[in-house]
Amino acid sequence: MKRKIIAIDLEKCNGCGLCASDCPEGALKVIDGKARLVGDLLCDGLGACMKSCPEDAISVEEREAEPYDEIRVLENIVPQGRNVLQAHLEHLRNHGQSAYLQQAMTYLGEHRIAVDLPQENTSCQTSGRQCPGSQSQTFVAPPVEQEDGSTRPSRLTHWPIQLHLISPAAPHFRNSDLLVAADCAAFSYGDFHKDFLKNKTLTIACPKLDSGQEVYQEKLTALIDQGELKSISVVIMQVPCCSGLLRIVVDAAGRAKRRIPIRCAVVGLQGEILRESVVPIE
Repeated sequence: MKRKIIAIDLEKCNGCGLCASDCPEGALKVIDGKARLVGDLLCDGLGACMKSCPEDAISVEEREAEPYDEIRVLENIVPQGRNVLQAHLEHLRNHGQSAYLQQAMTYLGEHRIAVDLPQENTSCQTSGRQCPGSQSQTFVAPPVEQEDGSTRPSRLTHWPIQLHLISPAAPHFRNSDLLVAADCAAFSYGDFHKDFLKNKTLTIACPKLDSGQEVYQEKLTALIDQGELKSISVVIMQVPCCSGLLRIVVDAAGRAKRRIPIRCAVVGLQGEILRESVVPIE
């Protein structure tokens, strides 16, 4: 898959080893007098090592690389001691990698390794606790549909759902059928949960008001390839700007190595379904 990963300019590198010392993941080693990236699986591509390099020899590039593997990283980090492990967890938290942080905490809990969950480096705090918008969670939707007119249960199975906040590495997305919905769709279509969301994972976005649409394409491509999605359903409104969300999905699918079916439903302003179709991918 294509993803961001560090690159080392060997002409600039003086072999000081500061980057390797500051990389608890163990992705960097000094070999033959030069810093080397010794494992794509161990490099998260966030570029934290760049600040350690006095020669400005490290950058971040996008290229074909094996997916980052948090469990492999932890297996390398845990033997290095508590301080190195704590630095790694803080690194994940401060870079907003909530899905990887959840994987790490689950792994540590299963192996009975006690750590203090680091505080997130963000202004989005509530009473000293982590903002729930950045913490990846998976839960089970009620299995029984209400047929007697009583309150219908939510079909949401995870959090967060906004496309800027989700992580393609979150376990709930893996091998799922993804629903990509315009922000207004759930408010306009009364049976959104029953007809669209049931048995699907979800992400929402607004192509007119949201910034960083290239990031959206990167995340959706990673979901298709890294998360091995089975299909994508897109629900948009009939207004012209909403068609941009479908274009983002189609462009992302076109970049992906895997080919999966994409369907689109267009909802009218009064909540009716105007049309549904299968979307071709070039």
